[in-house]
Amino acid sequence: MTNSAPQRRTRTIMAAVCHGAGRPLSLESLEIDEPRDDEVLVRIVASGICHTDIDWCETQDSGASVLGHEGAGIVEEAGHSVRGIEPGDHVVLSYQSCGRCPACRQSRPANCDEFWRLNFGFERLDGSSAYAGADVSGHFFGQSSFATYVLATERNMVKVDKALPLKQLAPLGCGLLTGAGTVMNSLAVKGGQSIIILGVGSVGLAAVMAARLVGAHPIIAVDVHPKRLALARELGATHAIDSRNAEVGKVVATIATVDIDHVIDDTGDPALIDAGLRLLKPSGQMALLTGGGARESGGGHRILNIIQGDAIPQQFIPQLIDLWRRGDFPFDRLIKVYDFADINRAIADSRRGTTIKPVVQMSPDT
Repeated sequence: MTNSAPQRRTRTIMAAVCHGAGRPLSLESLEIDEPRDDEVLVRIVASGICHTDIDWCETQDSGASVLGHEGAGIVEEAGHSVRGIEPGDHVVLSYQSCGRCPACRQSRPANCDEFWRLNFGFERLDGSSAYAGADVSGHFFGQSSFATYVLATERNMVKVDKALPLKQLAPLGCGLLTGAGTVMNSLAVKGGQSIIILGVGSVGLAAVMAARLVGAHPIIAVDVHPKRLALARELGATHAIDSRNAEVGKVVATIATVDIDHVIDDTGDPALIDAGLRLLKPSGQMALLTGGGARESGGGHRILNIIQGDAIPQQFIPQLIDLWRRGDFPFDRLIKVYDFADINRAIADSRRGTTIKPVVQMSPDT
């Protein structure tokens, strides 16, 4: 009598699959494993669309994959070793970390030794994939939230109040966390310090709101979209500069009587980055959020490549939610919700700049 291997237990899901650079996402039926002992199965209610997702779709050509990393949903099943999460919990998903390396043990999960593999490796740390019977990879940021169901872990999820709308909370997992965290954690901006924010999409606008909260002054927003600049003024920017029509350095010189304390760049534009560096005081700090365009300053400036705003999701996301509930962090003003079937239109609107933070909704909150 021979022993057969246990049958693989899977669940049918619907996912938006990226099939290569420049191609639209395709809604397809896939099979995903039931959760392992340390995993949690989440029914995704909604997912934000981040420029990291869009950039990956436009530039990567390494096979079919499921993207998405700003998921929010309801727990359906938790593995046997999961302790802090149970079925029925409402959760916001964020970036993944290992929990074992020195950085994680020192409460610095954004500096996790396995950050790249866990968030961009499209596989579990043991090299396996939860997607069965198809040449499709997932586990993007430990979630791949452009899908009706995902597998995640306690490390990259945050329990939230069940009374709150998940379609509004989804973007907190990456873009908003990064923008606000850069101001409040990475740069530790103080009241009365000056700041320039280059690029006021969702990340930059989160930085504007956080700068207002900590009492920065002046808060100078720079962008090429007049509507975004107008919204930046409404959300806390003291000044707005359209870089298509004005030289940033000359305009800033009319605003600030001394050199600038902080510059945040979310554009990756080398010319703007250089302009920002020239405006910094010798002890000033520049935060680069796009990973490109860095320049040697030669002037004593501190140049930081920021990952996830140096935020611990389980601490920082509840803090942002509390601020939002008090009316002090109105990030819901950035959001436009689309049906999951319209995900390609949502991406196109984001590319054009007509939507600041698109969110796709897969299922109801209940």
